Amino acid sequence: MEQISKKIALANPFGAPVYHEERLSSTMDAVRLLARDGAAHGTVICADFQDSGRGRLGRPWKTQKGEALMFSIFLNYPDFSLIPGALTLKTGLAVSLAIEDFVPALSGLVQVKWPNDVMLHHKKSQAAKKAVGILAEAEDAKVYLGIGVNLVQRHFPQDLRDKAGSLLSAFEEHLGGFEVPPALLAADAPQRLLEMILFRLYGELEEPQGQLPWKTRLEERLYKRGERVSFAIGKADSTDLVHGLLAGVGEGGELLIIPQGETEPRPFITGELRVY
Repeated sequence: MEQISKKIALANPFGAPVYHEERLSSTMDAVRLLARDGAAHGTVICADFQDSGRGRLGRPWKTQKGEALMFSIFLNYPDFSLIPGALTLKTGLAVSLAIEDFVPALSGLVQVKWPNDVMLHHKKSQAAKKAVGILAEAEDAKVYLGIGVNLVQRHFPQDLRDKAGSLLSAFEEHLGGFEVPPALLAADAPQRLLEMILFRLYGELEEPQGQLPWKTRLEERLYKRGERVSFAIGKADSTDLVHGLLAGVGEGGELLIIPQGETEPRPFITGELRVY
């Protein structure tokens, strides 16, 4: 692993440094290196391009240089019991709010898909497409959060065209007759969005105040809430499926589904929504 040394002047409410590299194998690998060397709680590393980015379950996260925001943050808690509950969902909530801060025209189009994706509605396809992936890994009381945001991609590989989107593609499909916000196309767009995400993340994890509970706010934008869904229990390739109504989330972040033929929601802590 290369030495990480390029600190940038980016506001970080966690009070820790933010590092930037043009190219890394993976920001998750890099942030682990920083943690090993004594990085402070809230330390961030971002990259313009990563060769071996990965998402949940080891799936690759592929982007072209300059088209996405890719970063990881190290969270170091005094004890495992102090790690915020439903951390991944709260991260998704923070990212979705930051996206609306960054591109207000997308307000109302951003949803959180349980457990770790952010979706954007696209008008032409009449579908929500994944624009953000979140990966959380924990060791004892140390948490490594990796976040990838598709910013300005217009073209995706054949196998992802019906599934993946970006802030730009969602904006153009909904408001194609209007000028794209200059902030989205600016050279510093990734770092400006990163700053907004960090402030929202700090607010959700460190200092929630004077607002509706996170669960209420998340359920307002929970993907497929109130709709019939199929849910694979356990591993992503599981054939153990539950069909029912997605009712919401529990206080611990568990997904609540009312199975077909039943009247009360059941909680699920591992699994995957089948939406494609």
